[in-house]
Amino acid sequence: MKNKTHPLTTLHHVPLFASCSKKDLKRIVDVGDEVSFKPGDRLVEQGQPGREAFIILKGMARVERSGRRLANLGAGAMVGELALLDNGPRTASVICDTEVDVLVINQRNFHKILRDVPTLAQKILATLAGRVRELDKALYA
Repeated sequence: MKNKTHPLTTLHHVPLFASCSKKDLKRIVDVGDEVSFKPGDRLVEQGQPGREAFIILKGMARVERSGRRLANLGAGAMVGELALLDNGPRTASVICDTEVDVLVINQRNFHKILRDVPTLAQKILATLAGRVRELDKALYA
């Protein structure tokens, strides 16, 4: 039998969810679907519309933009939330390097969570602001 990590255990250690109560974390888990991917599978494809966000529970994936590796991701990383916020196209591809288990949250449930858990909305905004600052520094420093 495959050894699976319970999503609540992973979410509890994700910095993005650090200010959430156990009750709020359970809400997030309850609206998500656990899905497994194989090495080489793509969680998201650059340029495609975003319809869900993914929280990596187990495994490793890489972020690529225009074929260039930008980052490596492991348990606790969240991808896809940007496209869910603005309905824009995916800014990068995320490709599984190993078997990857994720918690998938669709757009409707994602927005419900943001309404129900205001501290999470604040954390996501802070995370996105940090990404903008990193990009600004990389481009203009």
